Amino acid sequence: MGATAEEILKLENQLCFAIVTAARNVVSLYRPVLDPLGLTHPQYLVMLALWERAPRSLGDLAEELVMEPATLSPLVKRLEAQGRVARARRADDERVLEISLTEAGMRLRDEAVHVPGRIMELSGLDIAQVIAVRDGLAPLAGRRGSIRPAADRPADPQA
Repeated sequence: MGATAEEILKLENQLCFAIVTAARNVVSLYRPVLDPLGLTHPQYLVMLALWERAPRSLGDLAEELVMEPATLSPLVKRLEAQGRVARARRADDERVLEISLTEAGMRLRDEAVHVPGRIMELSGLDIAQVIAVRDGLAPLAGRRGSIRPAADRPADPQA
């Protein structure tokens, strides 16, 4: 016995509506947490990618963030104006624009360490729930994250 056309077409039953609404709500949680750092949510994503690996080309960064370079470029320019990143043409290939962190950009990482915990507090989700939501979205996002429950992580050899 299948669902009726009326049930199938209800807004509340649409995957796209649930995801868009959730995304909008999650981004709104970040705003008050990122404002003191002087970052927007998209700028935060750029900084996260650069904290993982920098320098890197604009194209590589755009691919990592699943953004068009033309969309990413103004974000990077604003971060440069804030003194957090530097843009330079690669010496061996001037067609490649390389993005690197400045000292201020590297220091900002220490200030941003509290962001994930604060977002969990504001959302009411614990780490297991965050992982479950993230992993549940992975097939739609086309990639998997690297956060794993503590039991799945290798033991710290220095502990």
